[in-house]
Amino acid sequence: MPKIVNAEARRQDVVEAVWRIIAVDGLERASLREVADEAGLAVGSVRHYFAGSEELLTYSFARAIDSIVTRMDQALPAVQNQPSGTVEHREAVLTLLSELLPLDEQRAVEACVWMAFRNAARIRPFLAAEADRSHREVAALMGRLITTLIPANEPEETLVVEAERLLATLDGLCMHALLQPGWMTARMCLDVLGRHLDGLEP
Repeated sequence: MPKIVNAEARRQDVVEAVWRIIAVDGLERASLREVADEAGLAVGSVRHYFAGSEELLTYSFARAIDSIVTRMDQALPAVQNQPSGTVEHREAVLTLLSELLPLDEQRAVEACVWMAFRNAARIRPFLAAEADRSHREVAALMGRLITTLIPANEPEETLVVEAERLLATLDGLCMHALLQPGWMTARMCLDVLGRHLDGLEP
């Protein structure tokens, strides 16, 4: 009896092969043949699930975004349910923000992939829509988070600026940690992030 293949699971296997290649060797090596080899499949099998390299890369970018944003969404209620200024609230904020940082193997791979795709979107138009979506979704989360960190009577312009400043801090930490992991350890990332939060909390 033929073995039944779960199409969604196989697509995810291929996506994870793309992620591993990008994390080790960069986006340029993520061709259909290289991905097929990494996933232990024939090129024809990969083409069964993805029409070509553009579709494969776009889908892989989208899944990286979804993975990160889903974890952040799941962490948001813990932030919103704790009184601002408490130890519990601060810990919940750090937990949410740390989902964007390469603090363990899974998050390091996803952060590397996310950064690589966002950079590539500047010159590969087919990735632009997902790059825009990634910024919108993460920026929206930062906006909701900021409302729990600074006084409610601050003008909307201040909220927007602080949300973007926080996101820029995270982007910088993420890139620094990927490039200098020996120095920018998980502890250092959280310490720097904590100092940033000190300047936001009332």
